[in-house]
Amino acid sequence: MGQFTHLHVHTQYSILDGAAAIKPLLKRAKELGMTALAITDHGNMYGVKEFHDAAEKEGIKPILGCEVYVAGGSRFDKSGKDDRGDHLILLAKNLEGYHNLSKIVSYAFTEGFYYRPRVDKELLRLYHDGIICCSACLGGELPQAIMRGDMQEARRVVEEFVSIFGEDYYLELQLHQSGIPRIDEQVYENQKKVNAVLLQLAAEYGVKYICSNDVHFIMADDAPAHDRLICLNTGRDLDDPNRMRYTWQEYLKSEEEMAALFPDHPEALATTAEIAGKVEEYSLEHKPLMPNFPIPDDFDVPLDQLKETFRKKIKDEAVLAEIDRCTDSLDEVVGRHPELSDQLTIAKQFRYLEHLTYKGAERRYGTLSDAVRKRIEYELSTIEWMGFPGYFLIVWDFIRAAREMGVSVGPGRGSAAGSVVAYSLTITNIDPMKYDLLFERFLNPDRISLPDVDVDFDEDGRADVLHYVVEKYGSKRVAQIVTFGTMAPKAAIKDVARVQKLPLSESNRISKLVPEKPGTTFAKAYKEVPELVKEKESDNPLIRDTMKYAEKLEGSVRQTGVHACGVIIGQDDLEKFAPMAIAKDAELNVVQYEGKLVESVGLIKMDFLGLKTLSIIKDALENIESTTGSRPDIDAIPLDDPLTYDLYSRGETTGLFQFESPGMKKHLRNLKPNRFEDLIAMNALYRPGPMEYIPNFIARKHGLEPVTYEIPDMEEYLKDTYGITVYQEQVMLLSQKLAGFTGGEADTLRKAMGKKKRDVLDKMKPKFIEGAKKNGHDPKICEKIWGDWEAFASYAFNKSHSTCYAYVSYQTAYLKAHYPAEFMAALLSRNLSDIKKISFFMDECKRMGLSVLGPDVNYSKSRFSVDDEGNVRFGLAAIKGVGEAAVQDIVECRQRDGKFKSVYDFMERVNLQAVNRKTLENLAVGGAFDSISDLPRSAYFASDGREGTFLEALVRYGNRVQSEKANVQQSLFGGGNAEADIQKPEPLPHEPWTKLEMLNKEREVIGIYLSSHPLDDFSLIIKHYCTCSLGDLADLPSMNGRDFVAAGMVTSVMHLTTKTGKPYGRFTIEDYNGSHEFVLFSKDYENFRRFLFEGYYLLIKGKVAPRIYNPNELETRITSIMMLAEAQETLMKEVTVSVPVDELTEELVGRLSAAAKENRGQVILRFKVYDPAAEVAVNLYSKSVKVALTGDLIRTFDDYSLRYTLM
Repeated sequence: MGQFTHLHVHTQYSILDGAAAIKPLLKRAKELGMTALAITDHGNMYGVKEFHDAAEKEGIKPILGCEVYVAGGSRFDKSGKDDRGDHLILLAKNLEGYHNLSKIVSYAFTEGFYYRPRVDKELLRLYHDGIICCSACLGGELPQAIMRGDMQEARRVVEEFVSIFGEDYYLELQLHQSGIPRIDEQVYENQKKVNAVLLQLAAEYGVKYICSNDVHFIMADDAPAHDRLICLNTGRDLDDPNRMRYTWQEYLKSEEEMAALFPDHPEALATTAEIAGKVEEYSLEHKPLMPNFPIPDDFDVPLDQLKETFRKKIKDEAVLAEIDRCTDSLDEVVGRHPELSDQLTIAKQFRYLEHLTYKGAERRYGTLSDAVRKRIEYELSTIEWMGFPGYFLIVWDFIRAAREMGVSVGPGRGSAAGSVVAYSLTITNIDPMKYDLLFERFLNPDRISLPDVDVDFDEDGRADVLHYVVEKYGSKRVAQIVTFGTMAPKAAIKDVARVQKLPLSESNRISKLVPEKPGTTFAKAYKEVPELVKEKESDNPLIRDTMKYAEKLEGSVRQTGVHACGVIIGQDDLEKFAPMAIAKDAELNVVQYEGKLVESVGLIKMDFLGLKTLSIIKDALENIESTTGSRPDIDAIPLDDPLTYDLYSRGETTGLFQFESPGMKKHLRNLKPNRFEDLIAMNALYRPGPMEYIPNFIARKHGLEPVTYEIPDMEEYLKDTYGITVYQEQVMLLSQKLAGFTGGEADTLRKAMGKKKRDVLDKMKPKFIEGAKKNGHDPKICEKIWGDWEAFASYAFNKSHSTCYAYVSYQTAYLKAHYPAEFMAALLSRNLSDIKKISFFMDECKRMGLSVLGPDVNYSKSRFSVDDEGNVRFGLAAIKGVGEAAVQDIVECRQRDGKFKSVYDFMERVNLQAVNRKTLENLAVGGAFDSISDLPRSAYFASDGREGTFLEALVRYGNRVQSEKANVQQSLFGGGNAEADIQKPEPLPHEPWTKLEMLNKEREVIGIYLSSHPLDDFSLIIKHYCTCSLGDLADLPSMNGRDFVAAGMVTSVMHLTTKTGKPYGRFTIEDYNGSHEFVLFSKDYENFRRFLFEGYYLLIKGKVAPRIYNPNELETRITSIMMLAEAQETLMKEVTVSVPVDELTEELVGRLSAAAKENRGQVILRFKVYDPAAEVAVNLYSKSVKVALTGDLIRTFDDYSLRYTLM
C-alpha cells in the first residue's frame, strides 16, 4: 500500500458540487498507483454501493464514507435560525461501521433535514462504533472555531470528538493555493492559519493528523467544467464577480503532489495510509432479506409436516436428531439454535402457502388433473428450496387486499404469469397451463435470483394498496427508490450556455442539433450530426466553450427523483440495511441506492404500477352499471366473442390497449384475428425486429404460404404461431423436447441467447446437438435450428407478458364492441388533461356514430358519462372552475327532486355557496344551461349598468327563494309557496355573441372548441397544403432558410405607425395547435392589409430568414396570402389514392365504392394501384364519379392506411 490515500473525495453524487464520475475517478486512482480510495459525498450515500462495486473490480480498496453536516444543537431543532450544519468526515472502518454510518445518514434525512440532511452529536455518540472521524475542511466545526480565534472552543471541540471516537478521531490539513488574491484570502490564508493551530492541538492532545485535498473533480483541466457546475448549483452567471468559487486545486492529486504540499509533514500522508490499513474489506452483498409475513394464529401445521420442511437444508446430524426428538414445538429447537430462526419461519410460511395454493387451485381447476398437480408440486418445491414462500404470501396478501378495497388488479405482468402457484393464488389471472407459459421463465432452479412480480393497479387504487402495505408492515419498513436525473447532451448544452450567457437563440439552435433519441450521447450525436461537430470549432468562443464544457459535464447527476413504481418492503427498519433519504415527490422515505442495486444488498423490490387502462376499464364498468343496472364480470368474458374479433379485424382499435397504432391497425385488417392466440402473437410480433415476420404470419394463417416445421416434433409448440418462432418460451420448450434440456437449462439458454452470451452458448450448443441426436434428430437440421434461434432470440418476446397484455387489450375491445358509448366515455374521462387526445377520441366517437354532447346540468355527471339516449356527455368537472363539491350538489339535487325545469328552478334548488357565481358563469359559457333555457349564452352576462348582470340577478333570486323557504319551514304555521311571492328577474337586453366569440369563450372554460372548430371547414387543405403548424413558427432557428405554408384564423389585428411615420401592421393567426404573430412593413403591408381583419381564415406562404438590418435575428417574410375558402376552391381539384395490389380485396373495393357514392362533389377521383415488389403501377380514374373531400371520405382512406395526394 502506498504512503498516501485520498480520504476526502466527492463524486458526482455530491449533486451539482462534485464533478467526478465514479468509474473514471477509480481509473485515474489506479493510474496514480493508489491501492485505496474513499468516497465522502455531501450528506448522502447515494454513490456508495456503485463506488464499492466499481472499486473492487479495479482492485482498489473502497473506503465508504460521507461528509455529514452536524447541527449546532439537536437535529430536531428547526426553529428558524440558519443552522445548516458544520462539515465532518465519517469513514466506515468495517461492516458494523458501514451499518452505523447508514443509520446516521438516514436519520440526517428522516429526522434532521433542514435545508440539508443534518446529524447531531447524539447520533454520533449512539452510532460511533466502527467509524473513523476526520475534522473536515474549513466548513468543519473545529476549523470554524480556529478561524474565529476561539481557542477555548477549539479545545472543547477536540475533547468532545476524542470522547466520542477515541483513537479513530483525526485532524485534517488542507492547502489550496489558487494564485487568485480574492480566493486565496478566503481559502489559502485561512487554511494556513487553521493548519498551524491543528498541528498545535495535535501535539497538545496526542491526536494524529492527515492531509487531504477535498477532491471535487478528477483532472486539473476539469476545473473550468467544475466551475460551471458550481454556477449551475448557485444560480449565478460565470462573469458574476461575487459568485462562489473553488480554487481549481481540488482534483485527484498524486502522492507526489500531496507530498509537495506538505514537505514538512510526511507523517500527514503516512497517517492516511494507516487509516486505509485500518479499514477492513467487507461485502455489501446480502442474501434476500425476506419480510416476515405473519401466519394467521388459527392456521395449524401438523408437526410432522413442519419438521419435513424445516430439516431440508440442515446438515448437522445432532440438530437433525433434536428435531426428530421434538414432540411439541420446534420453537424449542430454535431457542437452542437461534441461527435457525429464519428457517423455521420459512417452513411455516411454506406450509401456509401450500395450503392456500391447493385451495385456490381447486377453485380455478375443479378436480386437479395429474398434470396440474405435478406442476404445482414442482413449483412449490422450487419456491421452498429457494426460500421464497414469504415473497409469494406478501404479494398474495396485498393483491387480495386490493381486490377487497375495490381496486382493479391487472391479470399479470411479465414472467410471473408462468406460475400456476401465482394463478392459484389469484396473483395472476391467466392460466399458464392453457397457454404454455413456463415457470422457469419466472423462477429458474438453476439460477438463484429473486422472483420479480410486477403488479398493475388502476391509477386511483395504487395509492390505496401502498397505504395498506405501509399499515401492515410499518412506515419504516416500506420505502420507495431513488432515481438520478443526469445531464444528457441537450440539457448540458443549455445549462452551460445559460451560465456563460450565450444568447438563448444560439443555445436553442445548437441543442436542437442533438438527435431526439433515448440514450443519445455526445459521441453518438457527433457521428449522426456533422453540423454539431462543426460547433466545436465555431468562430464564437462562447459556443466553443459551451460545447467543450457541456461534453465534460455530460452524465453529471443533476437531481434526484423517485422510481415511478418500485417499492421496497423490509424485514426490519430499512436503515439497518441501507441508507435512507427523503425526496420531494415521494410519499415514503426512499432507499438511497438505485433500483438495479437494491436487490444486491438483500432488499426486496416490488413494482406497484398504476395502469391507466385498468382505470378506463373500471370507469367503463361503472358507466355500464349506471346505464344498464348491471355490471359485467370483466374477468369472465368469453374469449371467443365474434363482435370483439370483428372489431380487431376491421382495425377499429383506437383506444384499445397496445393495439391502436396505424401500423398495427393495417396488420390486423390483413390478419383478421379470430382467436386469442392471434392477439398474443401480434402483441409479441409488433416491435422492431420480429415485425418483419408479420407478413409471413398473416400469409400462413390464411393458407397463402405453407406452414412447415424443420422437425415434425416441433409442431406441438409452433402450431399456434403457424411454424414461426415468436416467443422465448417456444425456444425453451423445444430445447427440452428435442434435446432433453431441463427447465432450468432451457431458461439459461433463453437468457444466453437473448443477451448474446457467447461463452454460455458455446458450452450449451454441443449439449443441444448431442441431446437431439440421442432423440433421433438429424444433427445438420439441429445445427440450422440452433442458428435460427440465435438469430431470432434477441427479438423473441416473453409470451407470459404478451399473453397478459393481450388479455387486457381484449377486455378493452370487448367493452368497445358491446358497450361503445360507456367505453368511450371512460376513455375520454381518463384523458382530460390532454386536449389533443380529447379531440382525437372525440373524432373516433363521431366515426363510431356516437354523439359527444356538451356539458349539461340535467344530464352530465362529474366526468364523461352516457345519458339516457346513449350519447356521450361531457363532464361538468371538465369545465374550468367547476369543482367536485359543485358537481356533487348539482347531481344530488337532480337525483333527489328530478331534472331542472328552467334556469330559475336551478337557482331555487342548488346550494349557491357550493355552486358559486364563478362556477355559474363558467357553466353558462360552457353551455351547461342550454337545455333548460332558450336564452343564448351571452344573455347571462348582459348588464343594465346598475344591478350587475342577469346571472347575478338570478343568484340574488335563488338566494331569496331559498331563504324564504327556510323561513317558511321554521315558522309556526308552515305552508305557503315561497317562490310564488318573489318575482323572477327578466332577461336584460343583450347582443348575441358571434359564433366565433361563443366558440372562443367555450374554449376558455372547456379547453377545446367543443361545439365545433372554426377551422373545421378547412381541415383538409390545412392538412395537405400546410408545411408547418403555427406552433412550429415559435422556433424560428430550426426553420431558418425554409419556405413554409401555414393557415389559420385571424384573432387580433393592430394597424400601427413607425417612428418615421410609416404605416405597418401586426396580426395574429391561430390554428388547431398554436398561434403566431406576423408583422408587415411598407409594400407588404400595402399589398396584404386587405386580409387583416379578425375572423378571416387565411392561407399564408412565406420564408424564415435573417432580418435585413439585423442578421443575428430571424423573421418570417410573407410572400402571399389567400383566403382559405378561395384556396379550397382553386387548389383542390383532384385526389389520387394509392392502393397496394396485395391489399386490393373485395371488401376494400366495396368500401371505397360506397364512400365515393356517399360523398359526391366536384373533385376528380383517381386511383394508383401498385406492386411495390415489381415496381409496377397502374393509374385509373373515374369519369362518372366525382367526390367531395369530406371528413367521412378521408376517414375511409385513413382507416385502410391508404396514402392519398391532392392536386
